[in-house]
Amino acid sequence: MIETKDEIVDPRIRRTRLLLQQSLAKLLETKEFEKISVQDITDAATVNRATFYDHYPDKFALLGCMAANRFHELLAERGVKFDGTCSSAWKAIVLGVCDYLAGMGMDCERHRQMDPHVESAVVGVVRQMLLDGLKMHPSQSAVSPEMIATTASWAIYGGAKEWVRTPNRCPSEEVADTVVKLVSPIFGAMHEDEARASR
Repeated sequence: MIETKDEIVDPRIRRTRLLLQQSLAKLLETKEFEKISVQDITDAATVNRATFYDHYPDKFALLGCMAANRFHELLAERGVKFDGTCSSAWKAIVLGVCDYLAGMGMDCERHRQMDPHVESAVVGVVRQMLLDGLKMHPSQSAVSPEMIATTASWAIYGGAKEWVRTPNRCPSEEVADTVVKLVSPIFGAMHEDEARASR
């Protein structure tokens, strides 16, 4: 699981990790990820390599944490919450993923090597948000909340990823409606099971 800065209690650890993440983000403005070394990151952050390795095993872990934190921030700025019942939150989550990927420049060739790490981070954040919401309202469904949250989070990310790579794409608002339409049956499966069980 990727730690977000809110989960880190020690302010010194939080500061150092934030500094390393900001340094990577700054380097990504001018350099391809595969050409950025740990040394580049530590030089930009003015910390030594040992400090880097105290916090992250490699630059891929740093990228994953940076992506997760920035996505969390975007959702927090927009006040996006999911309580397990509100279907309007689905659209806000989908919009968040679309706008985040577009803002990260994931439609451009030079960021392709970052794909798996950004994907893992964003899917993880969405899955956890959906799972936390679903667990607020325990269900008698045979389909577990974990299965629903996992399936829905990958579907949301997949729809957003397809949209961001589409030339002359429609506005994110438009595609969000389509993705919600496609994803809502996943949540409906839980309620169908409950309806069948009560007959």
